[in-house]
Amino acid sequence: MKIKKTKRKVVPRCSKRRNLKIEWRSLLEGVPKDSPSLSQAYQLTQRASRVGFDWPNMEGVLKKLDEELGEFREALFLQNRERIREEMGDLLFVLANVSRFLQINPEEALKKTLEKFISRFQYIEKALHQKGKSLQQSDLIEMERLWEESKKREQKEI
Repeated sequence: MKIKKTKRKVVPRCSKRRNLKIEWRSLLEGVPKDSPSLSQAYQLTQRASRVGFDWPNMEGVLKKLDEELGEFREALFLQNRERIREEMGDLLFVLANVSRFLQINPEEALKKTLEKFISRFQYIEKALHQKGKSLQQSDLIEMERLWEESKKREQKEI
């Protein structure tokens, strides 16, 4: 190997006969680490899928979901907080995979659900306020009845 001297540093000059070392880069690099976790999960599984690291069909993903749900239930039964957290993450990851299989952005799906939750909860608050009651003066049975009432109103609006 010959050495080429430059003003800044010494840079090796490779012979044409020798193979250049190719820098290794993970397929998963480039997924923004500061993006929301569900979005990261979606993108990571998309990339892995491109090279065949994937289930052949939705049935495989759903079996994995069942498996992870079983592990989550077991962690709940054992009351192991660290394991519960880990299994919760596994469940969310598999759900991101389900989203990918269905070509549904999980962030958008969750955002829509949050909007529904806010709308329905505010319906409960307003209905109780009209009765002169606060949330604290109500009970779960009454709030559940109002929740279902708000769902029926939404369906009529569709």
